[in-house]
Formats: sequence, structure tokens, C-alpha cells
Amino acid sequence: MQFPLLFNDVSLLLAVIATILLTTSELISPRYLKTDLLIEKGRLRIIALIVGVLFLSTVTIRIYQIFITI
Repeated sequence: MQFPLLFNDVSLLLAVIATILLTTSELISPRYLKTDLLIEKGRLRIIALIVGVLFLSTVTIRIYQIFITI
């Protein structure tokens, strides 16, 4: 049985998640206190950067695979 997601699909998913998280972390204002939801901006930014690094590592692996097949 094969894994339903291909390597390119995982890479695209990581790119979308990283973009959403980075945008959200930049748009959250610490002075906007109308909601009861507490989101730590620093932790969100760290997670977004980690997901971004994972995306860049998938791109690096894909480039390596392309050079190997040439």
C-alpha cells in the first residue's frame, strides 16, 4: 500500500502552512485584546520558521534528486 501523499504534495502543504503561520504571526497585534484567545506571538513565529525550514529542506532534497538523475 502506497502513502497517499507524494513528496511534492508534502512540500506544497508545508509551503502553504508556513505562509499562513508567518502571515498570522505578523498580523497579530499585542494591543488587540478583544478576544479571550491568547496566542503567544513568539511561539507562533518560531513554529512558522520551523515549518519554513522544513519546506526549504524538501526543496533542497528535490533539487538534489533532480541533479542525481541528470
